[in-house]
Amino acid sequence: MRVLVVEDTVDIAEAVVMRLEKIGHAVDWERDGQTAAELLQVQLYDLVILDLTLPGQDGIAVLKGMRSRKLATPVLVLTARSTVDERIGALDLGADDYLVKPFDYGELEARARALLRRSAGQPDNLLRVGPLVIDRAGRVATVADRPLNLTRRELTVLEILAARPERIVPKEELVEQLFNFDQEASPNAVEQFVARLRRKLGDAPIEIRTLRGLGYQLAAL
Repeated sequence: MRVLVVEDTVDIAEAVVMRLEKIGHAVDWERDGQTAAELLQVQLYDLVILDLTLPGQDGIAVLKGMRSRKLATPVLVLTARSTVDERIGALDLGADDYLVKPFDYGELEARARALLRRSAGQPDNLLRVGPLVIDRAGRVATVADRPLNLTRRELTVLEILAARPERIVPKEELVEQLFNFDQEASPNAVEQFVARLRRKLGDAPIEIRTLRGLGYQLAAL
């Protein structure tokens, strides 16, 4: 998934980015609220993790701008402001969840998973397509209880396809989900990940179909 972290405290931001990238997300990081607001007008994200105290434009203004444009992207607010009224204010303005600094990074991951799951209309952390099961919390995939030895990005590609079974996922969308602005985005890399997944799935009754000019489709046979 593509995540935007808007946080001007470097050590916190770097830790959040590292944790999210480790579990397979493509993460962009902005320190300035005004820059983040401008970015949100041109780039779609699956989740925004937003500090409230920012240079350029504070997090409340960024959040107001998102919701005034009817942008439904889930927003997880991070802040040192701990009063109940401030938390209520952010939630009423359209924040979806709230963490007060200092926080546990494991809890942040769990809350991020919950928001992504909720926005996709999924009841739990398990994705199932035929005998394929992906545990989004544990970051493991199995076919008929046989573990698949997947790299982080291979698992992410499979997860994106499994979240949309039988639907065609354009290659461009996979590129968007896999690479942030600091990484070289390559459609050829997506083709390589898909080829490796096919080999690792072997003769399992799961097929990744290529629809030329359209994208990829995951289906149980």
